[in-house]
Amino acid sequence: MNQYGFAVRIAERSDLQAIATIYAHHVQTGTASFEIEAPDTAEMVRRWRDVVDGGLPYLVAIEGERVLGYAYVAPYRPRPAYRYTVEDSVYVCADSARRGIGAALLERLILASERAGARQMIAVIGDSANIASIHLHAAAGFAPVGIIASVGWKFQRWLDVVLMQRALGVGNARPA
Repeated sequence: MNQYGFAVRIAERSDLQAIATIYAHHVQTGTASFEIEAPDTAEMVRRWRDVVDGGLPYLVAIEGERVLGYAYVAPYRPRPAYRYTVEDSVYVCADSARRGIGAALLERLILASERAGARQMIAVIGDSANIASIHLHAAAGFAPVGIIASVGWKFQRWLDVVLMQRALGVGNARPA
């Protein structure tokens, strides 16, 4: 447990109902995710299994038994040349925002991704107005690499995607 009263650990199957609830809130009320319908727990279990079976990290922040947030990486793209590049996702309970949970999750996710052999991490941030996520990633060493304008349609408006990138470990300083 850290000085803020929560711990970060590897996600377990038993966490997936809480993870599905956290994500559903973001899908239904926000623009960080471009999904329109929140996936059910069975779908979230399938997604979790894809990540962990691929040897990639999936983490939760907990306080006691309560899941406060989660983070994971997935392959950035399916083609083999992208195999050393991952895309991160970080979601926190609405009532637990601004407690350092996202930062703690992202910090641990970066370290775990380096151990898994990833060399680059990409943040694909839904909505250029998502300043909290942009600041979270910038504080973790991500640099802005572009904006894809008006590629999402949600809540009756067009949304941009902000792309940010961070090298992991030796990055591109040595061959894979």
